Amino acid sequence: MIQTAFPRSSSVSFRVLDDAQVRAIKRAALDILEHTGCTILHQGARALLKQAGALVKEERVKVPQHIVEECIRLAPKGFVIFDRDGNRAMEVEGRKSYYGTSTASPRTRDAFTGKIRETLVADIAFGAKVADALPNIDWVMPMGSSQDVPALAADVHEFEAVVTNTTKPVVFIGYSARGSERVYEMAAEIAGGLDALRERPFLLAYPEPISPLVYPDEVVERIFISADLFMPQIPGPTVQFGATGPVTLAGAIAQVVAESLMGVVLAQLRRPGAPCVLGANLSVFDMTTTQLTVASPEMSLALAGQAEVAQSMGLPTWGLAGATDSKVLDPQAGMESAFSILAQGLAGLNLIHDVGYMDSAMVCSTEMLVLGNEAIGMAKRFCRGIEVDAGTLAVDVVEKVGPGGHFLQEDHTYRRFRQELWRPSLLARQEYSIWQADGAKDINQRIRDKLEQIDQDHQASPLPDGVLAAMDRLKRQAEEEIAAD
Repeated sequence: MIQTAFPRSSSVSFRVLDDAQVRAIKRAALDILEHTGCTILHQGARALLKQAGALVKEERVKVPQHIVEECIRLAPKGFVIFDRDGNRAMEVEGRKSYYGTSTASPRTRDAFTGKIRETLVADIAFGAKVADALPNIDWVMPMGSSQDVPALAADVHEFEAVVTNTTKPVVFIGYSARGSERVYEMAAEIAGGLDALRERPFLLAYPEPISPLVYPDEVVERIFISADLFMPQIPGPTVQFGATGPVTLAGAIAQVVAESLMGVVLAQLRRPGAPCVLGANLSVFDMTTTQLTVASPEMSLALAGQAEVAQSMGLPTWGLAGATDSKVLDPQAGMESAFSILAQGLAGLNLIHDVGYMDSAMVCSTEMLVLGNEAIGMAKRFCRGIEVDAGTLAVDVVEKVGPGGHFLQEDHTYRRFRQELWRPSLLARQEYSIWQADGAKDINQRIRDKLEQIDQDHQASPLPDGVLAAMDRLKRQAEEEIAAD
């Protein structure tokens, strides 16, 4: 039987660079590594790079192109991340996009009072609980940098707060090499041993070098710790246009690609085949306010360009969306959040973090997270595109209903409307009189209602008492060791 050929589905996407531009930026990044180099403050890393053939003069290391190209070849072109219960959660490859929370801000917008105050470990626990309840948040970072525990031991406190309140994958920030080791030990307790954790990893490390072109000792040490365990990681430098990198987008992308490639090189020279994202953060340094902005159109444009360079190498990517520079939950917050979420979904970035940031990344907000969750649902539906085949064209259904009929009672409608049509959980669509009778609530009130409902009713599946006790012991040991150092 002859079958009509239908393209079954096609996702919606865009490109910001053509192939020649991608090659030019990659060429510039390789030139930066070979002729400018990076400052590497880790003595062992300098020795490793020199042994591989890099040029080392004091703390400056210049890496020839052939070494970088070989490390790109060795790096996995994607990997699978599981949830805390061992289920497949994310295939980090190609143009598959997954959205995660904001992180590391010193201040929190209180979900119920709206006041801005210092971030506490309890806020990070609540942020993880909210993220666990939101269907469009795919993975979780500690929502803030806790100010009520010792700073260098905060990573173990924050990881415990997150992992006990969500089953979703976790990206953790290490504040010291020892703290990172303890986080992996805590995760191994949950997974049932280190081998089980490596087989089904549910967490990724996030070591951040300093732009421009500096790799501090403890950042390299954390890269090595993850590589030694073959655990996935995201070395993610942050470039601000005109401040810590060139003001031109092409130049900033070239620099940040060079910086993140150095992370890939370090991981691969340490352990060939260690999973690694070509991570990057790019943002505007506002020349009027002298503040970093996390919601400019240039940010999403540059991240899309950087992703296209990474995709040309087959390496996974890192984005930043769902954030706002606004200080309150207002139209600016909604506009900036939704724009970046859609733009970076269309660009096909893989791990897109910082949903929930406010005030130029200085404040984490679960209200913004709930708003971002709604925008992500819209963006995911838009990016999924239109499926075209015999069933969706529905010519037979149109013929059956005919002129003047309706489709509400058709089985075709009943079977397909949930999949075909996105339904909001937060936005107001009801008739005006019904909206009034329901309290005439604006979106701010609906968000607060949602948060109250999550606070009262949602609970991630609990970890066994033995695992909780083991994690608490490791946390206390880490705090004692770091304090002694």
